[in-house]
Amino acid sequence: MKLIRVIHKAPIRVARISKRRQHIRLRRAMVALKMALEQEKAETKEMLDIYKRYTVGRADKSELKIANAQFVDILKGLGLGVFAVLPFAPITIPVIVKLGQLVGVEVLPSSFSLQKKPTEKD
Repeated sequence: MKLIRVIHKAPIRVARISKRRQHIRLRRAMVALKMALEQEKAETKEMLDIYKRYTVGRADKSELKIANAQFVDILKGLGLGVFAVLPFAPITIPVIVKLGQLVGVEVLPSSFSLQKKPTEKD
């Protein structure tokens, strides 16, 4: 059995293109993470404002539903944060997310979810 080798005419160029592609992929992932964290920050500030108004008695039920949904998102993030501290986190977190999808439980907070949630109209 013959061993066939693939020899590029420009191996240095191929290596540079590959490195650049990985750099761009990493940058896009970091920008997506930054946007998701900014969205979580804004939603959390809104949640705290709604709870503050609720203690005074100036928030209605629909606003309270929005605040409670954001509170659940925060708890989801804290739950994943526990696994981030454990060893083998790069392996366990994706496995937990995938198992959650198979079971039908959304493990990630809403801003990190790739699919858009349908808007609730009450």
